[in-house]
This record gives sequence, structure tokens and C-alpha cells, in this order.
Amino acid sequence: MTAFKTLARTLAITSLGLATFMGTATAAQAETLRVGMSGGYYPFTFVDHDKLQGFEVDVMNAIGKQTGDDIQFVTASFSGLAGMLDSGRIDTIANQITITPERQAKYAFSEPYVYDGAQVVVKKGNDSIHGVEDLKGKTVIMNLGSNYETLLKELPYADEINLKTYESNIEQDVALGRADAFVMDRTSAAQVIKDKPLPLQLAGQPFSKIENALPFRDDEKGRAQRDRVNKALDTLRENGELKAISEKWFDSDITEAPQSEGSEKTGSNS
Repeated sequence: MTAFKTLARTLAITSLGLATFMGTATAAQAETLRVGMSGGYYPFTFVDHDKLQGFEVDVMNAIGKQTGDDIQFVTASFSGLAGMLDSGRIDTIANQITITPERQAKYAFSEPYVYDGAQVVVKKGNDSIHGVEDLKGKTVIMNLGSNYETLLKELPYADEINLKTYESNIEQDVALGRADAFVMDRTSAAQVIKDKPLPLQLAGQPFSKIENALPFRDDEKGRAQRDRVNKALDTLRENGELKAISEKWFDSDITEAPQSEGSEKTGSNS
């Protein structure tokens, strides 16, 4: 009987130790994930009544619930986010970062979670611009640090376009007639036109396809973070939460690749 009690006590202590170890291991796997964003790219990330919100905020919070990570948002000018990621001040950027060959060579990207297109936008009533081919001789603005400048410079008539980059307020400057057009992703452009009292209109169809994802530093820690996020994104796709977040902000699902486009990565948003 004494031997039995001793064995039972030993098993109980062993089980308690194992449970403690497993709990510690789980806690060790969870961490604070520092997510950089501009807070000025409606409706993906923006501040309203002193509250940071938007599609990106909801997606990252949903990812955190899946991974167990504490999501910490860090806002800064968009043009400075890449430098913050490189220096280790943030762990990733949730600001509609488009996958490009140059970025793929430098960062460990998550799987894409937004599919879109680069769009020209003009002041309402401007019938002289019907698409990217009509930008010759025009002043076209875009956010500083975005990949749209690169896209436009690749056009055969790029030297005939007056390109300017701004930190913010590109929509307002076109609406006020200070520039002829701006370029951003079609989804954001459509939402700006729908939700903001600005006289703007889309000019033609998107001229380049976009796949957006989360970049991490390409080191052991960054790749581990990327892998956890990918598993979370897979779960959010399967349970329908990613689609629901998209429909909340856009009334459509921008998180699934169109069947006809497959896995093309030819365009860029940010």
C-alpha cells in the first residue's frame, strides 16, 4: 500500500512537472508581435476618434488570437516603416505591402492575403484621363515609399509624366486640382470615393495586378514568425473569418485570388 502511494505521488509530481513545462513552452512560443503601419491609408489602417482601426488592424488582431501573440501596433510614416523593420524596431509591416522580386530577395513574406490592382484616380469630371496611357504630360502623385513610382517609371513614356511623391493627402490634392491624378490600389480608391466627400473618380481599369503580404526579416526569428502567421492565415481562411473581415470593410472578398489570375505577382500597391 505504501509503495502504491509512493508511486501515485511520483506520478502526480511528474504530471505536474510536465504540465508546468508544457505551459511554459506554450508561453515561450507566444510573444509580442510589433506591427508597423502608417495609420493613414484608409480603409486599411487609419485613426478615427483617436482609435487605430481598419482592415489591417482587424486582420492582425485575428492573427494574434490564433497564434497567442500579443499584437502591438506601431504607427509611423509609411516611408520609414521598412527602415524600422530592417533595424528590428518592428517585426512586420501591415500596410498593404506588395510582393515584388526586390522585396522577396530581402524579406521573408507571408502568404498573400489581399489581391488587388493599381488604379489611376482623377478629379470628378476630368474626361482627359481614361487610364494610365493618358498620363503623358500630366502631374501624377503617389505616397512616398510606395511601389507605384517604380511601376510608372517602367512605362515606355515615363519621361513624359511628371511624377511626385507625397507623405499624405494625395486624394485631397487631386480633388483640389493641384495634381492631375494619383495612383493607389483600386480597393482603397473605390472606398475613398464611396466614403469621403471628395470629387474623385476612377480612370479606367487597374493597370497592374497586386498581391499583398506581410514582410518579416529573413532570419531565424523572422521566418519563425512568418510560419506562425501563415498557419493563422490558413485557419482564418478555412473558418471564414478572413472573408468576413474583408466584407466588413469592402462589401466584397479581396482575400482570395481570382481564379483567372492565379498566382501572378506583377503589380504593387505599397
